[in-house]
Amino acid sequence: MADEASRILFTKQMRKTYKLLCPNMADIHFHILQKVFCASGYDVELLTNTDQTVIDEGLKYVHNDICYPALLTIGQMIAALKSGKYDLDHVALLMTQTGGGCRASNYIFLLRKALKKAGMGQIPVISVNLSGMEKNPGFKITLGLLRRALAALVYGDMLMLLSNQTRPYEVEAGCTDALVDRWVDDVCEQFGRKRGYQSRDIHDNLRGMVESFEHIEIRRVQKVKVGIVGEIYAKYSALANNHLEQFLRSQDCEVNVPSLMGFMLFKVDNRLEDIRLYGGNPFKKLFVQLLFQYLRVFETYTLDALRASRRYHTPASYLEVKEMVTPLIGYGCKMGEGWFLTGEMIELIRGGYGNIVCAQPFGCLPNHIVGKGKIRQITEMYPQANIVPIDYDPGATKVNQENRIKLMLSVARERLSEAGQED
Repeated sequence: MADEASRILFTKQMRKTYKLLCPNMADIHFHILQKVFCASGYDVELLTNTDQTVIDEGLKYVHNDICYPALLTIGQMIAALKSGKYDLDHVALLMTQTGGGCRASNYIFLLRKALKKAGMGQIPVISVNLSGMEKNPGFKITLGLLRRALAALVYGDMLMLLSNQTRPYEVEAGCTDALVDRWVDDVCEQFGRKRGYQSRDIHDNLRGMVESFEHIEIRRVQKVKVGIVGEIYAKYSALANNHLEQFLRSQDCEVNVPSLMGFMLFKVDNRLEDIRLYGGNPFKKLFVQLLFQYLRVFETYTLDALRASRRYHTPASYLEVKEMVTPLIGYGCKMGEGWFLTGEMIELIRGGYGNIVCAQPFGCLPNHIVGKGKIRQITEMYPQANIVPIDYDPGATKVNQENRIKLMLSVARERLSEAGQED
């Protein structure tokens, strides 16, 4: 209660004059989300500083036993604040807060502690969560904002999938990225007109995205297909994984990064699993069930739009992934990415992406159990699987990480060559 009483609130008056800084994670998704928050009256800026000062500041203000994503996000914010670019009396920080047993629940408190140590304790830290853990008078997730934010995640997932399956084969270099930018601008413009987040709009936009990407001329050749799984920040953030996707593309690979919507469904479904096991408020159960079904509708729109195409691979649904893991792990294993990480690896293997990089912060216990700890069992069930776990932390060198990935890719290329000879 003492921490709550001393917390610097973000007030309604601050909303009019303060800039809100937010760490980036998934480029496409977060750029759309930034526009969503700006359209709702918040002056939000995504942080893009990724130089060595980010790690240096993180190590200075965060103990290195804390997980790597906390060190990076806090270091990125402190470095940005020290850059001289911002008015420290008119800036606030946005940070997601998950709750539960993961160390991510403590990022907010670690950030406030770091700010005080750096002499910037007057800066408000806003917790972005749906659990009611912290509230601020000047920041509120309204129903309209939530609907737009969820739509942004749906669009981000689709654009990420389509671009990853198109970019390696495009005849005209750069046309895939140009189309992604066009669609980001398009959906953000729709949000500005209070469109784009209704069910019919999402249905039509997703189909429009698939159809527009099908018009990009491609040259279909054999490439090594690589999936990326792991802790959510390490999986999506180029800062955290040393630009893993870019490196894999430089190695002439097609990359598959599973959707954020799948992770959202997993987190909501966990609440239902808790209620099923331990009981709970019936009104809370009804709300969670409605939210789960709401997300499932968007997932269905995405999968249906992809199934209508002959060009693009359609991933399995969340419920199908949930069924896949039953021989290996129980649904009660849900800290961090939980059983869903195991499920993502199996889904990728079944979908033709048997070469997998499992990106995990060093010392992330959930990931080491449900990721690295399940590799042997997965490879026993699926001998074609070729999985390499990669630890990310301040002491791990990029050269060592990339060399381990190259060893995995050498096996992948050998298998691809053998398969081609058999054909």
